[in-house]
Amino acid sequence: MRVLIIGGDGYCGWATALHLSARGHEVAIFDSLIRREWDRQLGVATLTRIRSVDDRLRAWRSVSGNAIRFVCGDATDYDALRLALAETRPDAVVHFGQQRSAPFSMIDRKRAVETLTNNTVGNLNLLWAMHEVCPDAHLVKLGTMGEYGTPNIEIEEGFITIEHKGRSDRLPFPKTPGSFYHLTKVADSDQIYFACRVWGLRATDLNQGVVYGVDTPETALAPALVNRFDYDGIFGTALNRFCVQAALERPLSVYGKGGQTRTFLDIRDTVRCIELALDTPAAAGEFRVFNQFTEIFGVLELAERVHAVASRMGLDAPVRHVQNPRVEKEAHYYSTTNERLLSLGLRPHLLDDDILERLIVTAAVNRRRIDPAQIDADVKWNAPARETIAAAV
Repeated sequence: MRVLIIGGDGYCGWATALHLSARGHEVAIFDSLIRREWDRQLGVATLTRIRSVDDRLRAWRSVSGNAIRFVCGDATDYDALRLALAETRPDAVVHFGQQRSAPFSMIDRKRAVETLTNNTVGNLNLLWAMHEVCPDAHLVKLGTMGEYGTPNIEIEEGFITIEHKGRSDRLPFPKTPGSFYHLTKVADSDQIYFACRVWGLRATDLNQGVVYGVDTPETALAPALVNRFDYDGIFGTALNRFCVQAALERPLSVYGKGGQTRTFLDIRDTVRCIELALDTPAAAGEFRVFNQFTEIFGVLELAERVHAVASRMGLDAPVRHVQNPRVEKEAHYYSTTNERLLSLGLRPHLLDDDILERLIVTAAVNRRRIDPAQIDADVKWNAPARETIAAAV
């Protein structure tokens, strides 16, 4: 099928573009490359060296024989987005094109507004463009498990049946987002649900957990195809941070008590989940929600597992608790289901010691590119507004 990937130069988008292209789909990428610009603005960098888009696409064509079309454009530019849809006429649109960092959205008012504009306006533009240009195309949108928060009940897949005063209804699952970024993802889900009900669009909302891993079978084919490994305090994940700290033989910094529990999955499972959603599209007017994860871990549990693997590798990386920069529950109930993707055929890659060792080795091999100053989080959820301080000074 013809697939347009919004945000195809990013971590999940790039791996997905190669995966779908390798399976014979006609893939096009629409991306503004703003993520690369944000890295420059904030002075952070992925651990792995990411080549230019042109170099990446040339390398892919060389090793696979398949061409991926690239269109440089911003989803907040409606005319550019609509033109891309009109030119590619996709059977499916995969939407990754969003600012995806909670810390980024909490830096200050400017970054919060930038996150909202990029994510919410871009998503609404895409829905309008699909409504006008390709209303039968299937939208596969990357959401996040963070939309749900940490409720004291089982998290269902998108909807829950409520009994109230003798009546019942099936309603969207209550959301308790933990950052301005997560708030935009909730807005996305509401927009898409509305567009399906009113315009008859078809959509699958994939509420994804935290993704780990660098390589898929496709990104491993050539050095120029390598994917991101973010470890910094803005875009990095806790697991990546722990692996980098282990490679440096520094203490593994656990925020607060470390009881924060989240969902996780391997990047190889991310691309497979996208493929499964595309292979079994939603019906016209249907808004589906799949919880896209394979395992559940607490932050302290992850740190202890990395510590154990690092110790067997001869690395001294003790676990250390540090002040939590976020406003979140550090001990809570957490239970959720992920039945729908498993029923479609997902066979998970589970996090084991071999994967953790490969991540630590990747960090060690790229040791020269590690900037220790990037590791610690300096964005605090309840800190005074930076712009206000700057203005006062």
